[in-house]
Amino acid sequence: MASHNSNLSPRQKMINLMYIVLTAMLALNVSSDVLNGFRQVEEGLVRTTENVAVQNASLYDELTTYNRNNPEKSGEWYRKATEVHGRTDSLYNYIADLKLRIVREADGKNGDVNNIERQDDLEAASYIMLSPTTREGRKLREALVSYSEMVDEMITDSVKRRLINEYLYPRTHKSAVVEKETWEEANFENMPVIAAITLLTKIQSDLRSAEGEILHTLLTNIDKDDVRVNQLNAYVIPESRSVIRGSKYSAHIVLAAIDTTMAPVINIGDERIADRKDGLYEVLCTRAGVYNLDGYLEVPHGDGSATRHPFSTTYSVIEPMATVSATMMNVLYAGIDNPLSISVPGIPSHEVSATIKGGSLTRSGAIWQVRPAKVGEDVTITVSAIINGRNQVVNSSTFRVRQLPDPMPYIAYKDEKGNEQRYKGGRPFPKTRLLAAPGIEAAIDDDLLNVEYKVLSFETVFFDSMGNAIPEVSDGSKFSQRQKDSFRRLSRGKRFYISRVKAIGPDGIERDLSPIEIIVN
Repeated sequence: MASHNSNLSPRQKMINLMYIVLTAMLALNVSSDVLNGFRQVEEGLVRTTENVAVQNASLYDELTTYNRNNPEKSGEWYRKATEVHGRTDSLYNYIADLKLRIVREADGKNGDVNNIERQDDLEAASYIMLSPTTREGRKLREALVSYSEMVDEMITDSVKRRLINEYLYPRTHKSAVVEKETWEEANFENMPVIAAITLLTKIQSDLRSAEGEILHTLLTNIDKDDVRVNQLNAYVIPESRSVIRGSKYSAHIVLAAIDTTMAPVINIGDERIADRKDGLYEVLCTRAGVYNLDGYLEVPHGDGSATRHPFSTTYSVIEPMATVSATMMNVLYAGIDNPLSISVPGIPSHEVSATIKGGSLTRSGAIWQVRPAKVGEDVTITVSAIINGRNQVVNSSTFRVRQLPDPMPYIAYKDEKGNEQRYKGGRPFPKTRLLAAPGIEAAIDDDLLNVEYKVLSFETVFFDSMGNAIPEVSDGSKFSQRQKDSFRRLSRGKRFYISRVKAIGPDGIERDLSPIEIIVN
């Protein structure tokens, strides 16, 4: 961190004093040697300003680093530092422009601030700074006042604030107050070019010094609200209390509010472990069971003494395991994708893999889809996981494969609210809905499986007044015209049957489905 510069350096004080003496001598029309003295003061101020600028850049870089590493803690102070940095550069550059304009007014358009020819010109500074049209002197005074007000807001230390304002705030001399001169009139009216340039350079130097004080204060404020504790407690922080056999048990053994420059000594039982400032303790776990971890921390103090802080914890070592569960039920069905959930406790999902014997296995995010090869052939799923950098088999599960159950035929229709419904017989069914239905469909929809089937054919069986059965054949899955004509002749309360329904499912097996009874309402 950059050094604290709450007071002016001896060199800065000397330069300020020389400027006052030279200004007084200039008022007595002293020779050109005085003008050369101003040049020396000007050069000294420039060097001082450059040195302060380097220190300020270091402070600002440190604030930037703090903000990059911990924006939540240092964000407020970094934003203020950025504001100070920007306003200082803006005002500094404005003053540099004024210096150049004054020199060019005296020496012409090719005038050089670092090589002034007409140092004794008494008109150039007045023309630039006191012109009633541009009022640059007044603008500079108001800018310095505004900057001083910013200093008052940024720096809470009254001593620092007073010191900065003493050499930054634009005040007029007592004689100027009596003569009712403004600050700009007192400093730039009939003032030789070299004296005006030196004054403006002094203001630039004061600006950089003020900027440094503010940046240093803001940097200090980052840590001012940190809590200082007076109690030390030992903690064991394991990465996991459950460990898979073959992996490592890892725990951080730390002292709360530890001084990082003087790390405590860690002892497990009566054995001292290797010095580690982060307190990381590791042991290879080769057997399952519950284990105790007891020890103490030795905290050294400046007087050579040490205090002990005991700790105690337990951890469990378990056998490798995985969770493989069928989402729908405890068996798998042939011909369809069966969703599975596969996980290993304590292992991220992207580090878990699985293979299958007796079918195909695909993955979509956290869900796995299993399609068995055929009915009656068991499916075995083997789960592996990356543990401590190596792939390890953690579980193998076997599932029985069954044929899909028979679906149920139904007539699809929409209720009064427009919702899709399925009529499966056994209750009155409006004749209007029957006539509007194109045919029948079939599916397994028992809230566990939801599998659609394709209806290949079916028959409707009507009975005449003599009780004779009159069958009519469908047009595939659709009602034939003869079947629809029979529907129109049905009166309220009459019944007929849909039978000999043939359907095929995703497993490719053709099935004969149970008949359904239709009661016409």
